[in-house]
Amino acid sequence: RSVHFLQRAAAALSLPVVARLSGAMLYVVGLGLGDEKDITVNGLEAVKKCERVYLEAYTSILGVPKERLEAIYGREVVVADREFVEQGIDGMLNEALTMDVAFLVVGDAFAATTHSDLVLRAKGLGCKVKHIYNASIMNAIAGCGLQLYRFGQAVSVVFFTETWRPDSFYDRIKENAQLGLHTLLLLDIRVKEPSVEALCRGKKEYEPPRFMSCATCARQMMEVEETRGEKVYGPDSMCVAVARMGQEDELIKTCTLKEMCNIDMGGPLHSMVLVGETHPLENDMIEMHRAAPHDFLPADQVPSQYLSDL
Repeated sequence: RSVHFLQRAAAALSLPVVARLSGAMLYVVGLGLGDEKDITVNGLEAVKKCERVYLEAYTSILGVPKERLEAIYGREVVVADREFVEQGIDGMLNEALTMDVAFLVVGDAFAATTHSDLVLRAKGLGCKVKHIYNASIMNAIAGCGLQLYRFGQAVSVVFFTETWRPDSFYDRIKENAQLGLHTLLLLDIRVKEPSVEALCRGKKEYEPPRFMSCATCARQMMEVEETRGEKVYGPDSMCVAVARMGQEDELIKTCTLKEMCNIDMGGPLHSMVLVGETHPLENDMIEMHRAAPHDFLPADQVPSQYLSDL
């Protein structure tokens, strides 16, 4: 009787009966920022009991290959790239109706709006969902010495093209600056992006992977200020560059925006902060991380990251 009652209740809710009766779960697991060891104990226990494990590789990247995750998790890890997330995600959600599935996200799952959409779709299908949180750049940025409660809106900065130079970040920075707040800039990641030529021909060809550097971000910011001319920031504005936060070779450097145009922060991933009004303790931390002359490249040696120059 109880089973029949549950079947009728599930049907009334337009949810798959099997999802309502099984104990299957979709675990959305944050991995943290460093390596395979940054997963929480709760996250590791969840992954170890899952029949399927997917690693999202679209909104961020992990600093180690997936084989190291497989070694510590004891499970095969399937890389879910942009194409998978946008086109093949329904297969994973259908699996989560009948078995435990883990969806691994670098940092914390809900630092990217993409994953809120995933959860909504999962719930709509009748999947049970459990979130396991972790550190992300949104809180790890405090490691540079700026106080989290003094940050305003975070903004994204994407690669300019010859025909597309989006500057909406400028308005958000302006709003933060009017309140004296710092701005965290999240820099563009382009992995497995189809080229325009391939799209026109209907073929699957992709741009080379690109991860925006702090130098590229600073140069684009300077260009937008020159175009808009509202003096929201300028060459002498203080900035913080961070690279590979949470990893063994984490790097934090401070300098002016003009100097940032030539900063050498090494490999990805990079983020930046445009500094607002500061507390004396923050000033001490900024000075501690002050970039030295050897941290900069000559202007003509800063590598271009634009497709037209690759």
